[in-house]
Order: sequence, then structure tokens, then C-alpha cells
Amino acid sequence: MRLVQFRSEDGGRAVARVDGEALAVLNGVTRVADLAHMAVSQGQSLAATAEAAGIATTLSYDEVMGAGRLLPPIDLPDPAHIVVSGTGLTHTGSADTRDAMHAKVAGDDAALSDSMKIFKMGLEGGKPAPGETGVQPEWFWKGDGTILRGCGQQMESPHWADDMGEEPEIAGIYLIGPDGQPNRLGYALANELSDHVMERQNYLFLAHSKLRVCGLGPELLVGDLPQDVQGMSRIYRDGAVLWEKPFLSGEQNMTHTLANLEHHHFKYPMFRQPGQVHVHVYGTATLSFADGVRLQDGDVMEIDCARLGRPLRNPVRAQEMPGPQVTRL
Repeated sequence: MRLVQFRSEDGGRAVARVDGEALAVLNGVTRVADLAHMAVSQGQSLAATAEAAGIATTLSYDEVMGAGRLLPPIDLPDPAHIVVSGTGLTHTGSADTRDAMHAKVAGDDAALSDSMKIFKMGLEGGKPAPGETGVQPEWFWKGDGTILRGCGQQMESPHWADDMGEEPEIAGIYLIGPDGQPNRLGYALANELSDHVMERQNYLFLAHSKLRVCGLGPELLVGDLPQDVQGMSRIYRDGAVLWEKPFLSGEQNMTHTLANLEHHHFKYPMFRQPGQVHVHVYGTATLSFADGVRLQDGDVMEIDCARLGRPLRNPVRAQEMPGPQVTRL
């Protein structure tokens, strides 16, 4: 099952199940998070709760998307209660990338960069046996719910940024129940905008480089993530494809299990506060930046993966973002 959130023609909200080229609008449901709370309280799956809601009407998916009414597949009335975070150095990439990285980590540990050391640690200890704890991954905080952008919405980069670069990823979507337990709702495509030029100046700038907006959706895949996920990342300029490259995800193409990534995120009590929503991106090994591409105003980024529904497309633009004026009280 795949779910979408969107604005109705009268400005209201709706949640729908994707049914081929149609959207089967759920009866009386305006937010996926509300549906998830119902599922937790009733002790049943999100899919079963959606089915039980019934269908109020059906709409054309193309018309809703074409009108720009899609929302991110998860949000809250108070976006401060959404945590957007992620992990890096978790994907082995394509065969040639994988071979190159394996060759690098086969040498003397003392000669490895910190990044390659973390990658090697993941290769050796990121997939523990069930019930055991594996090595922790690289982790970063990206922002709260105010940074999420739905399919078709513009993604802004601050004018003082050194770069605005896409990162095609899959995000796990979670709701913390009243008992403090994380509940995985499903998965969505994500475009984790980052500043790769800033990061390359000094790896300690990684935290700064991640504080950017994040595209999400358009669909929430309810259920398990396939072991092998294959998609395509593209950059369009002036309506034509400027760059494209396949990307791989799923545990078959990762150095960590999803369970290990989840453990090392939710082991912190601050991330288990009842009512919180978590959007956690799992990483990527495919970047246009690595091939010398520099995004410009008006470029359109596309993350395309049929297993997770329709593509995520967002234009990008640098925007003037004046700094705050700090006052003394």
C-alpha cells in the first residue's frame, strides 16, 4: 500500500491510497500521522487502519499532482515535533564504486581518512546477527518539520551556501507511541539537499552542510522495504536532462542493516518522546556533485524509483535569507 497527503480544491487536507492512476481518498482522514495514532491505539497495522477507514471518493492522481497540491507524505500541525536526521557512509554503491572503496579500505588503517574508517567499520560490523548490536554509523541532524518539501515544491538554498546539491535517498518514517516506542510507518523517497563544497573544506563542517531543506515523497510505502532498491537520479536544466545516474539502496546495497541504523538512532531517549515523528534518511552513494555538476537556479532534481511510487521532483533556487538580529534583553 502507498499513501499520499494533498490539498483538496477547497484548501482542505486529505489522505488517499494510491490505486493505479487514481487516488482513493480515505473517509474522514486528513493527516497520515492521525491515521498512525489510530493504528497504534487500536493495536493494528497502518495498512489495516487505512483499509478500515473506507473510501470517500476517487480522484485523478495526475490532476492532483499537476495542480501542485501534493504535500509531504508525513507532517504535523506543529513541525517542531518532527525530527529530520540521517546517516552517511552506509551504501556500497555501484559495482565499480564498491570495488574502489574495498580497495581503499584494504590498506593500512593509519592511512585511511576518518570517512573511510567509518565506512570500513560499517563493512565489518554494520550487519550484526539478530539480537546483537552492530557498530554505530555516521549520524547527523538535519532539521525539524519546517524543512520538509513535498513533490513539486521549490527547495531553497541559502544565498550564503557554497553549494546546493541533491542526495537521492530513502527515508524511514516513524511515530513515537504513547509508551515511548518507535513505530515504523513506512518509507518514502527523499532528496537530502546538502552543501558538498562546504563539507569538503573541512569534514567538521558536515553538521553545517546538512542544515538544508529536504524533499520528501510523494508517496509513503507502507510495509517492508525491498532488499534491493534501484532507481535513477536526474538533473534537468531548461527542460532537458543535464545529468542522470542510477542509485542503489536497500540492505543488499548497504553496509548496515536498517535495524542497526534504527537502534543507534532511537537508543537516545530524546528521540523517543511520545507524539514525535521522525524522518530518518539512510544515505546514498550517488551524487551529481561527484561528477562535477553544480546546480543552478531553476534546475529540477528528480529521484525516480518505481518501487516507492511516482518520482520526487523539486526545482531548486538560492534565496536571500537575512541573518537574525540578536537583541539583548
